[in-house]
Amino acid sequence: MRKSLRYVLLACEPRGNADAVERLVQAASEAQADAVAVVGDLTGPNPTAETLARLFKILGSADLPTFHVPGPDDAPIVDYLREAYNVELVYPYMHGVHGTFAFGPGHVVFAGMGGEIVDEARRDREEVARLRYEAWEAEYRLKVLHELKDYLRVFLFTTPPYHRGMERGASQELAQLIKTHNPQLVVVRTPDFQQEWLGTSHVVGPGFLMEGKAARFDFRERRAEPLHLS
Repeated sequence: MRKSLRYVLLACEPRGNADAVERLVQAASEAQADAVAVVGDLTGPNPTAETLARLFKILGSADLPTFHVPGPDDAPIVDYLREAYNVELVYPYMHGVHGTFAFGPGHVVFAGMGGEIVDEARRDREEVARLRYEAWEAEYRLKVLHELKDYLRVFLFTTPPYHRGMERGASQELAQLIKTHNPQLVVVRTPDFQQEWLGTSHVVGPGFLMEGKAARFDFRERRAEPLHLS
């Protein structure tokens, strides 16, 4: 694993598009990426374990530390977890951080929670037909980060935090969680490139990968720029 982290390549919503993921891998080299972060629906409207395995294999070919969380449609969760585990046996620098964390290059920890995160307690938790979690579960799963205070942090969420231009489908409790942990970067799902400051955290939505959109984040300069993948 590389010893420092400057450029992180960001992507969301591959939705089973293997060609788009291959273009992302190619862009990783061109963008001098030190790591890759992918959030949102990895598979298409009819998710299968085979599709997940194929996309993970392509991502693994980048030969870079890669961190990912699933989207709401990447159900059932058992398929995602099984394939994420299997790919890490072959590509140990691949890291699923759904409800957990992994160490990245340098003194940086990547953590996240995939699926749809909702604030309303009346909406049931779901992991079979759809991935949906209440915000308190994300907070509980990530409380271990309080023990890693010396590490810089990158968060991966499919659901954006509620803040200015990110109101639709966003979570107010997730925004509070981010303010509690103060990560340097938060990667979320947005259709087009979008960035906001939430306290001291840079929140970036790279745009849908299936439409040829991605982004690069400069960890040293704390700035993001959109990429258009041909």
